[in-house]
Amino acid sequence: MNYSFHFAPVINRLDQLLSGLLTTVWVSGLAIILGFLLGLAGAYAIRSRWSGLRLLLTAYVEAIRNTPLLAQLFFIYFGLPGIGIRLDAVAAALIALVVNLGAYTTEIVRGGLDAVPAGQTDAGLALGLTRTQVFFLIVLKPALKIMFPALAGQFTLLMLATSILSQIGVVLFMFVVGMELNMRHVRERGSAAVMISHASIIVPFLLGAALSLFLYRELASPGTSFSAFALFIGVAMSITAFPVLARILEDRRISQTSLGSIALTCAAVDDVTAWCILALVIALVKSTGIGISAITIALTLIFAAAMVFIVRPQLSRMVKEPDSELHQRRLIPVILAFVMACALITETIGIHALFGAFVAGVVMPPSADFRIFLKDKLEAFSSSALLPLFFAFTGLRTQVGLLNDWRDWLMCALIILVAIAGKLGGSMLMSRWTGMSWSRSFSIGVLMNTRGLVELVVLNIGYDLGILSGRIFTMMVLMALVTTFMTGPLLSLVKTPD
Repeated sequence: MNYSFHFAPVINRLDQLLSGLLTTVWVSGLAIILGFLLGLAGAYAIRSRWSGLRLLLTAYVEAIRNTPLLAQLFFIYFGLPGIGIRLDAVAAALIALVVNLGAYTTEIVRGGLDAVPAGQTDAGLALGLTRTQVFFLIVLKPALKIMFPALAGQFTLLMLATSILSQIGVVLFMFVVGMELNMRHVRERGSAAVMISHASIIVPFLLGAALSLFLYRELASPGTSFSAFALFIGVAMSITAFPVLARILEDRRISQTSLGSIALTCAAVDDVTAWCILALVIALVKSTGIGISAITIALTLIFAAAMVFIVRPQLSRMVKEPDSELHQRRLIPVILAFVMACALITETIGIHALFGAFVAGVVMPPSADFRIFLKDKLEAFSSSALLPLFFAFTGLRTQVGLLNDWRDWLMCALIILVAIAGKLGGSMLMSRWTGMSWSRSFSIGVLMNTRGLVELVVLNIGYDLGILSGRIFTMMVLMALVTTFMTGPLLSLVKTPD
């Protein structure tokens, strides 16, 4: 059999990657420029003789300072369409950033201007300069020197706010992932898909836990127990990115084939099982004793049962056959509040907020029209406005410079090989054991080896919990990138069965 590499599917995605990168760059740059200019104009106008203008600008600054950025984004993106003004996610993010930077810059520049002695401005006016000339030639330069440290501090606070927004973006992403999960696939495809998915979890989990024996001493964070480190490495090796897999199947137009259906079913079971195991691991890591761990697990089970048997029927009655698009739009704030409440509950219980968002998506009513409407609104907002921030912070955490000798790169290569062997090999062998052909089994293994964004989410959880050090975090991120990028070329090695 002759094999050939076809990189066209990968190359065809490069334009989207570059487009997203360029959009992020120009939106950020334009927001900084416009926000700074708006702040300078506001600081100049707030010193004018017109009391009404001063009052209006003061109200603008105070309103922005006392309103969370997320609330502003929600109002711009979801509220303005109610009065006939429709904006895409990029425009909403740009407007929110500009008005925030403008307000804070206005306040800081005004403080700098007030620090300039009045005698300097009076001397300029006495020499025949206009107020505008006095502002730019005499007042502004020393004011900028005075207010620059405060401006840098405000940008630091803005970066912290951006970090929070990135986490909210991931919460919304996990809600969409849970909403896309179709449990009907699991019931319809039977035991074969369940066996494959469990093999794709158990094999890489055991290999990852075994690999931890060699990694723990050098790469674990100080104070991390071996059990927590081994369990987390095992879970991280077991992840499959359900949304990425679904997009790959859709792009290759095989989502409706038997291969696509089996792959989606395996990924669905994998998703549910992996997140349940992760919730258990987080409960064990956060607790200080067996009793607290048991309480956390019990509360998690109660939460999941209440969501399935109590909350889900109530949601179904709430959105049953919406009479209009306006009715659906009015439900969006309620759904958003529900998602955030579920995330808060699971975070309070002692597992991660993302588990609550995932469960909230799973229990959404089965109405296809409502799910599509909700997905279109939330996915566009989170993917365009918030998730790029998550990628940026993950990139900042990934310090490739920490891998500074051949031993580090050898360990990184070993992690990648173990991840591929466990996920791809385990899925492929189990698929073959259930009676599939080698080509179909290989395709299933390649698809289950896709990790993508979900893996990055899990790794960030481990980093935030203090389980992963900077070095092992970097290695695992590189593993996630390699195993995701290799999916397209490996699928092109075999003829996709219909």
